Amino acid sequence: MALSLAPRLAYFAGVARTEHVTRAAQELNVPQSTLSRAMARLERDLGVDLFARHGRTVSLTTAGRTFLASVERALGEIGRAAEEVRADADPATGKVAFGFLHTMGAETVPGLLHAFRADHPRVRFSLVQNYGEAMLEGLRAGELDLCLTSPVPDAPDLVARRLDEQKLRLVVPAEHRLAARRRIRLAEAAEETFVTLEPGYGLRRITDDLCREAGFKPRIAFEGEEAETLRGLVAAGLGVALLPPPTVARPGVVELTVTAPRAAREIGVAWLADRPDTPPVAAFKKFLLSRRGNLLPA
Repeated sequence: MALSLAPRLAYFAGVARTEHVTRAAQELNVPQSTLSRAMARLERDLGVDLFARHGRTVSLTTAGRTFLASVERALGEIGRAAEEVRADADPATGKVAFGFLHTMGAETVPGLLHAFRADHPRVRFSLVQNYGEAMLEGLRAGELDLCLTSPVPDAPDLVARRLDEQKLRLVVPAEHRLAARRRIRLAEAAEETFVTLEPGYGLRRITDDLCREAGFKPRIAFEGEEAETLRGLVAAGLGVALLPPPTVARPGVVELTVTAPRAAREIGVAWLADRPDTPPVAAFKKFLLSRRGNLLPA
């Protein structure tokens, strides 16, 4: 019923406003015969008289006034929705829904947004921090336009481009037996207890893969959702962790360069294939791609 009624709601509101079919047809730019047939069919479908006819003029019945109140609310909502989507697509003031990893929220993303808005000062952003798989689902659900994630995804419904690489370090407590070292082979930590992100996080998958490449399966004592929390657990002496560099040096830990295997994570930008970009999304995508090799702070 709703689908069949929807195309005729604006016609009904126009006739109700003018109380004259001819004038309403002129304002709506439709033939009078088309408008008359649409109103007759609307009344027939509803099973009630919406108008009382008085020669060339009409007036609303009680049922018509009740129906008009709801129609005006519905048309108002549609109008507001149309304005919102037009505003979001505006090249100068539109909106970008942008997702990124928690580890990029303190420094990398603020720096990127600052640089982008030098040339696009009024573009708005909806920012979402999450782990990689959740952001990819956000792309698929239409909740995100773009996301920075790691590892760089490889899926037929997504487009992804590698932007940069971030070295990972073995973080140990300051009083740890390895704390005097500057460099280490990951195999030397085979007997250590690890603290890691939860399964499903990209960094957890990278940690598991690097340990496997080094010849061992990590013994995991704690799983968390945020890298700086893991760094705090290491400082408390609860284990060691493979982590990207911190934004600010944290006391109580020592960060060792891993010489083997090569410990790094790729950072990439991803978006849904075949989805048209609004002008602000296209501009921000172009900006991110221009930062290849220069995405992360030095």
